[in-house]
Order: sequence, then C-alpha cells, then structure tokens
Amino acid sequence: MSKTFSKDEVATHKTKDDLWIMVDDDVYDLTKFQHEHPGGQKILTRVGGKDASKQFWKYHNEGILKKFKPQLQIGSLDSKKQAGPPTPPATPPPEEKKAKAQDKVEPQAEPGTVAPVPTKDAEEAKESMDPYGAMIPYSDPSWYHGYHSPYYNLTHAALRDEVRQWVDSEIEPNVTEWDEAKIVPGKIYKQMGERGYLAGLMGLHKYPADRTHHRVKSVGPEQWDLFHELVVTDEISRAGSGGLVWNLIGGFGIGCPPLVKYGKKSLVDRILPGILNGDKRICLAITEPDAGSDVANLTCEAKLSEDGKHYIVNGEKKWITNGIWSDYFTTAVRTGGPGMNGVSALLIEREHGGVSTRKMDCQGVWASGTTYVTFEDVKVPVENLLGKENQGFKVIMTNFNHERMGIIIQCIRFSRVCYEESMKYAHKRRTFGKKLIDHPVIRLKLAHMARQIEASYNWLENLTYQCQVMSETEAMLKLGGAIAGLKAQATTTFEFCAREASQIFGGLSYSRGGQGAKVERLYRDVRAYAIPGGSEEIMLDLSIRQALRVHKALGMKL
Repeated sequence: MSKTFSKDEVATHKTKDDLWIMVDDDVYDLTKFQHEHPGGQKILTRVGGKDASKQFWKYHNEGILKKFKPQLQIGSLDSKKQAGPPTPPATPPPEEKKAKAQDKVEPQAEPGTVAPVPTKDAEEAKESMDPYGAMIPYSDPSWYHGYHSPYYNLTHAALRDEVRQWVDSEIEPNVTEWDEAKIVPGKIYKQMGERGYLAGLMGLHKYPADRTHHRVKSVGPEQWDLFHELVVTDEISRAGSGGLVWNLIGGFGIGCPPLVKYGKKSLVDRILPGILNGDKRICLAITEPDAGSDVANLTCEAKLSEDGKHYIVNGEKKWITNGIWSDYFTTAVRTGGPGMNGVSALLIEREHGGVSTRKMDCQGVWASGTTYVTFEDVKVPVENLLGKENQGFKVIMTNFNHERMGIIIQCIRFSRVCYEESMKYAHKRRTFGKKLIDHPVIRLKLAHMARQIEASYNWLENLTYQCQVMSETEAMLKLGGAIAGLKAQATTTFEFCAREASQIFGGLSYSRGGQGAKVERLYRDVRAYAIPGGSEEIMLDLSIRQALRVHKALGMKL
C-alpha cells in the first residue's frame, strides 16, 4: 500500500538536501532528481515542501508525469480522495467474457462473399462492452464510450486495452525524447514482433500464424480481422508522433505485403520469419528524385545479366521510410520500355552489396528514418522478382490501398490527439477571468474539429468493413477511389485540427516540449501525411475518376 503523508509533514522537506513536492495530492521526493531538472535546481527549491501542481502543469504534459512518477513518487497526501470500490458488474466479468469470445469464434465471411448474420452471442458481446478511457467526448471512437457498433466485439476491446497499456507504459513517456534523438530504440520494434503485432499489420484477411511463432495475447489468430489491425495502428498513434508510428510500422506496413503476396515461396520462407519476429527490417522503395506520384515514369533500372541469373540494378530512391535501418528493399525498377508496362518489383537485400543509404533531414516524422538510397551495380537474383517481369505496376497499385488506409487511421487519431489535448487545456487555462472552454469561440473550434473527426472515422469504418468482406481484386477495383478520397479527407482534417489546436495553445505549441509538445510535434508532421501516399490533389482527382469508371461499369445513368 502507498504511504500517506500530511501536508504539514511534506512542508518540512523543503531544503536542497531534502526536497519534496506535491503534485495533484501525490508526494514526490526530488532530492536526487533536482540536478537533472531541465529548468535547473532553483525552480524546484522555490516549491520545496509545497503544492507545485499549478507550476508543474504550466510547463509539463502527462508524458513527463508518466515517465518520472514510478521512480520519484513516494506516496500521497492523507487527504487525497481514494477511489471507491468498483461497482459489481451486471454482466459477466472480463475474464469470463474473454473466455466466451475465444471459445466461440464468430463466423467470418470469405473474401468476396456476403458477411454472415452475427450470432446472438456475438450481438450480446458487441452490446455489452463497457465505456473505456478518459470519456472526453470525441477523444476516442464512439464504441470506446459505450455506443453500439456492428464492427467490434470483445476481442477488439481486449486488444485495445492490451495495446494501450503497452503504449502508456513503454512508449508515451519516452516519445518526446525519442523524437528529439530522431530514433526509437530497437527493443520497441522487437517488441512489436514478439507481441505478434507485426504479423497482423499487413492488410491480410488471415493472420499468418504459419509464418511466426509469436501470438497476440488477447486475440487468437483465427479471430483476427482488419478491425484488429485498425485498433493496433490507432492505439499506437495515440502517442502523438508520426515519427514513432512510421518507425514501427511505416516501412514494414508498405514494404512487407508485396513480398507476402507476390514473392516466390522459397523467398518468403527464407525472409519473412525474421521480419515478423522483429529481427530484420524491410521498406518500400518507389519514390525517386524525379518520380513521386507519377510512378509510371520512374527510372531506376534493372538489366538482366548475360547468364540470366541476376538483375543488375542502378538508380536512386528518395524519401524512403526506414531505409537507413532496412535489411530489405521492396523496390520498383524499370526492366522494360517506358510507362507502366516496363516496371517490375524486386526484393533487394542489403547484403547483396552496392546498396548505400544516407539519412535525410526533413520537416517532420523525425524518428522515421527517412532515407536517400543509391543502388550501384547491385546483383539481385532473379528469384527475388515479385510477381512477373514488367508487371510490377500491379504490385505497386494493389499495395496503395493498404498504405493509404494506414495513413488514414493515423491522421484521424492524430486529429483526436490535437482535439483531446485542446479540450484538456481549455478546461484549465484561464483568460479574461474565465476558463478557455467558457469562451464560445473556443467551443466553436472544438466543435469543428469534432465534426470532421467523426465524419472521417465513420467513413474509415465503412471502408475497413468493405475491405474485410471483399476479395482483394474486388477491393482494388471498387475501393481505390473511395480510399483515395478519404486519404485526402483525413489529411485535411489532421491539418485543420493541428492548426486549431495550435491556436488554442498559443505560444505553448510553438516551443518544443512542455504542455504543447504533442501539438507542436504533430503540426510538423502534417506535411508528411498530406504528400506521401499520393498528394491531396491527386487523391481527390483519382477519387472522382475511379468512381465514374466503376459506376459506369455498374450501369450508371446520367
């Protein structure tokens, strides 16, 4: 049990050799920490033995408290209100619910078929999920707040809690430090593999249980669906760092699916287990200095050797996420004539030699390892061809839907982070004699943020469901335009929310660190989402062109 102290007792510890403070009725011993304090020792000695809550929250955010609380807190005030005993559950306890969810697996539709009607037990499971999280309106999806949803069951709720606990304890307290250092410790990526998350983040209809011995603790492989993938990406994004998310799932999420779907069995068997276990890293190398969204005009060249056993690759790639650390490069190369019909996809291994990488300094996503890659006479075995020669454009295009869905999930959660941080700040910051939340103009800003977030998320849920029940071919034909449209919608929502949050925080969002740290960091990340994966202008044009093409085939009448 935690120790308790009276305010008078804390007040006696006020010297530099014996320094305690109080923050939100918890007691901290800062005697040894004061020399490490970024603001210096004097700031802490001024509040020695006192309640420093107001001063703490003026300069810091929750991440700082989470990071240092375990090592510095020594107890709480005896006057601190203790949480009452939990209300007895009206429904079976979580353990029993989880057991039922695992014992009875909901029937899943095969891709391309009509989804089955949910069983009564499944319906009850979906209706019985308790409210979860801070319960700030619109800070989480509505199903977190006890609203009904046809998409989620108890396995999604269990996964949500599993990932959130991991992010809260291992990631969020350190994310600012990692962002400034422009790297995330390798052990975190390794944990992604050990926790089974990497294997579930490839947009597959089935969890690849045969490719890794690691398992997701709260969800069986046979239960995994695209909404579980959505939950993992969404919860990791709560840390409020595009660099972090791209470090963990950026290169992998777009570089690995083509290998799995189009690689020869011998290649996949040799390479994939190491990637899914978190021991090896992979990235996607398409963009070049002179070819971005215009993929058909890339120039990186791959010529077949005289003996027909290797492709000799020469060329450059730019803005390649995770490339600086990658062992494998899923690479678009030109093997034929001009245009899309001369493009192939190769899996290039760093150990082949001739691969050089250098890190690029960019505006945002600092920890993502954005890279300039040069290939010089790289000998790539023909067995590393993904798909068929000169048909790599199909490999690239089918991969875009999954890439853009990942970007959409991240953008919407980042928008929520901006909104949630603003809502919390608006309830404690006072101007002109009252809290910010009491100013109509601030409520209007929050309302505009919320309406765009919820509209975007509901579209996301619908498209995720369509991806789940459609075959990959049908999804590629029907959903590419809609996903492109939502990608533009999500990035503009993110940009809007980042700007409005910055306005609410004022100068605190202009300086790095402190209360506005997440908002300042995410504002820098905005362009990294609006441009990669297809710029907003190209996405919006594509959304209409493809919608007209699809609906013409469906019998559109004008």
